[in-house]
Amino acid sequence: MDLLRASATSGDPPSTPSVSCLCSIYPNVTLCSWPEPSLSPPIHYIATYSERHRQANTNSCQLIPPGSSSAPTAVSSSAADKLWRCYLPNLKLLTDYIINVTAVYSDRSSSHLTSFMLEEIVKPDPPVDIRVSSQNNKKILVEWSLPATWASPDIFPLKYYILYQWENRGIPKSVNLGPFESTKFELKGLTPGREYQFQVCAQELLGLGQCSDWSSPLKFTMPKTKP
Repeated sequence: MDLLRASATSGDPPSTPSVSCLCSIYPNVTLCSWPEPSLSPPIHYIATYSERHRQANTNSCQLIPPGSSSAPTAVSSSAADKLWRCYLPNLKLLTDYIINVTAVYSDRSSSHLTSFMLEEIVKPDPPVDIRVSSQNNKKILVEWSLPATWASPDIFPLKYYILYQWENRGIPKSVNLGPFESTKFELKGLTPGREYQFQVCAQELLGLGQCSDWSSPLKFTMPKTKP
């Protein structure tokens, strides 16, 4: 749930931070982020968080400015260049939290309040090291590795989905497979000589939160059938 609050003494209304929160290192690290306004950025931000039912116990959030690589998660450099981030460590499970991000201007301020539970905002980083190998002329093996930032795979396992795409006479085609608990899958029925593109995403095994972004695509041409 989001709430917006703003105060101003003159001029145009202040730009309100648009805050979203994700937990990619479940349950140890949560990052909330918002874009810096392209016009008239604030002098600075104030970010605090607390348990919904214990709002008197407010904690300051560690602010990470755009372009910084110090955040403990696999944020791409292009995304990091555009976003302010706020680091919230060691939050409790099954607990409602509220984060308040205030943009402070010379004569005004604007705040965005967001409430969340860790279980609602889980989003792993994408799987890595996607590999495709031919087993024979009829099947291939797709393999991958779990994201290095997923700290406790034994306690909080992941499940995976495979997306593979190709073109047939110029028409894009795709198939989404899964979920799989293993980090490999044998695939049959592909067309010899055709190029395919493979990607994998990861989600917490019980379905908490959402699937990761798709991994970087890997292209593979199915070997032609030997005469």
